[in-house]
Amino acid sequence: MKNPVVIVTGAGHGIGRAISIAYAKNGFVVIIADKNLSVARETAELIKEHNRNCDAYRCDVTKESDITRLIKEVQHQYGRIDVLINNAGVSEFRSPYELSIENWDRILNTNVRGAFLCSREVAKVMKANQGGAIINISSTRAVMSEPNSEAYAASKGALISLTHALAASLQEDYIRVNCISPGWIHTDEKESLREIDHQQHFSKRVGTPEDIAKACLFLTAEGNEFINGENITIDGGMTRKMMYEH
Repeated sequence: MKNPVVIVTGAGHGIGRAISIAYAKNGFVVIIADKNLSVARETAELIKEHNRNCDAYRCDVTKESDITRLIKEVQHQYGRIDVLINNAGVSEFRSPYELSIENWDRILNTNVRGAFLCSREVAKVMKANQGGAIINISSTRAVMSEPNSEAYAASKGALISLTHALAASLQEDYIRVNCISPGWIHTDEKESLREIDHQQHFSKRVGTPEDIAKACLFLTAEGNEFINGENITIDGGMTRKMMYEH
């Protein structure tokens, strides 16, 4: 495929930035979409240093108008969209006694509604071009919890359900939809980690954004179409670890 196009939401930093860089290195035109245009442009500059093709856009995924404008501009500029990575997300940990409906809506609207709207609009372009691939970035918080995580956990669980529902709905248009649930992915300086942070994982290390980027590349690669409607947990084994205290 010549010059395939990928859109990555929430791509200004962390996991989204690593995903953008990975796709750029693999020959994609990368559309970096972020609510903060300045950090989106920082990611774009990192990519352009290696003579890769990318564009930075401001897009608040809670606003349908931002999403539709982004997709129309990308389609007009490149004529195609091959991959969508729904990575944009927010979190807030607050007691359910104190969690306001405004904060609940902000988290659900960003993490779930935004992913649906992006998928809906991108799928229209993919359908016209005979297919594509969508990845939703969920979390292990969808299946395991700590106190005061209700809104975030609900949103990430919803993304997993949205994934297999979209896979069913979009199958006739050859659009496959999968999900990745990261565990502990460290996006700050490595020096801030303790040895126990690494050793408590089966894999004996904390995850990196590049771990998620490599999984995205695998799931959206040509020839991997038989993986569809799946949620892949990438957490160094933590959700398989017996947690009882002895």
